[in-house]
Amino acid sequence: MPKYMDVHNIAGGIDAATVAAIHAKDLEHQKAHGVQFLKYWLDEEQGKVFCLSEAPDASAPNAVHQEANGIMADEVYEVGEFS
Repeated sequence: MPKYMDVHNIAGGIDAATVAAIHAKDLEHQKAHGVQFLKYWLDEEQGKVFCLSEAPDASAPNAVHQEANGIMADEVYEVGEFS
């Protein structure tokens, strides 16, 4: 299944506890959309959250975000894994 990295830009910044709570809501809703969130990263100061997921298409992760918490990604990229 393809992997997607989505980027959220939160004006004014965001803290780790808030992101953890938001992510937990995403996990509750992911299965209904065929999505599996794998990991996320946070830049608190810049208000940037990066979510890595496996999903059937690029719109599915945002469908989860919309349903779970209304915090849509500003950008979504299909990514490959390389080493």
